[in-house]
Amino acid sequence: MSSDPYIAITADTHAGAAVDAYRAYLDPADQDAFDAWRGAYRNPSKKHIGGKKTKNWDSSERQADLESDGVVAEVIFPNTVPPFYDRAYHVAPCASPEAFPRQLAGTRAHNRWLADFCAEEPSRRAGIGLLHLNDLDEAVADVEWIARNGLRGGVLLPLPAPSDVHLKPLNHPEYDRLWAAIQDHDLVINQHSGQGTPTYGAGQGANALWAMEMTFFVQRGYTHLIMGGVFERFPKLRFILTESGCAWAPGVMRHMDGMFLAWKAGAIGEIDTTADPPLKELPSFYAKRNCWYGASFPSPEDIAGREIVGTDKILWGNDYPHYEGCYPYSRENMRFAFSDVPEPDVRKMLGENAAALYGFDLDALRPKAESLGITPELVREPLHTIPADSTCITFQRARAMEAMKQA
Repeated sequence: MSSDPYIAITADTHAGAAVDAYRAYLDPADQDAFDAWRGAYRNPSKKHIGGKKTKNWDSSERQADLESDGVVAEVIFPNTVPPFYDRAYHVAPCASPEAFPRQLAGTRAHNRWLADFCAEEPSRRAGIGLLHLNDLDEAVADVEWIARNGLRGGVLLPLPAPSDVHLKPLNHPEYDRLWAAIQDHDLVINQHSGQGTPTYGAGQGANALWAMEMTFFVQRGYTHLIMGGVFERFPKLRFILTESGCAWAPGVMRHMDGMFLAWKAGAIGEIDTTADPPLKELPSFYAKRNCWYGASFPSPEDIAGREIVGTDKILWGNDYPHYEGCYPYSRENMRFAFSDVPEPDVRKMLGENAAALYGFDLDALRPKAESLGITPELVREPLHTIPADSTCITFQRARAMEAMKQA
């Protein structure tokens, strides 16, 4: 056992520019349209203005927050509303044919801003670039731009919802040239909780249903890419599903393997499977080789599948600056999730896996990690008291379970 501090890298943070700041990152031809859109735009989260919102783009505030939380580096997903959107990209529906030209301009403005933002702390930030599936020529061009401009977080792959009938599902062979471009440029494919969900309308329970079912819908990207043979045809692709833990993965692997074995037999009841050949290997083979798991603000249960998916495939995250994340109590979350986990496995999940997947230089980060002091001794101390003012979902559930036990 080592007493060297852990190098804590959060594989799940969110950032974006202030709305007005995006204007300078748009092509000049889109700036008049931006002015018209901006005049009608109303912030959907006004209560955060002047508070949490500045954490998205204020570099010094953000760095101080992360260091106070014991974190030395971050993988950055989008958060603020890009031009011509009405909500953040990662929870917005895929672009409609009508909205696509403007929203493409908006996501490209975000990518340009993000490249500048990451360049302020290049050893400590890995930005994830945005793209669309509406036009594969444009998608491939965005992949090339993302690679060329140092967004080593890779791409945030859109996930069509069942209602997005204008887009083909991810298992469609037309996307092969997109997968080829991503593989050729050695970029990571990211998806994030909140993507791929249908519209629930305005009826009672709509938001609760969205929150409850998002785990299922976002897993469709994982299953479509595996069962669609994408990782068979492009064996060097790397895919990560973030803010979803990994406890679900062994069951999904078993389910896919069962379907594979039935399919390989040639028929399932009246379903003739011979025209749709099975994969060459079990689906779980591709899951274990090509897939990673972003376990944001985990509980012990959230990493319960680690023996099957592999401890080298799980990345811890604090979801900064979201309220459901564990900032500013990341140390407490580490103790809660990892106190009884062997030190080598914790070292992997807290930082080494993120460094390997996203290209962080651990030697460059080590001096800062030593000053922050996230030691094995600290993480081995079980967490007996949940922070009373934390709004982290993991801590809320733990408080509720404890209250039920005492009732």
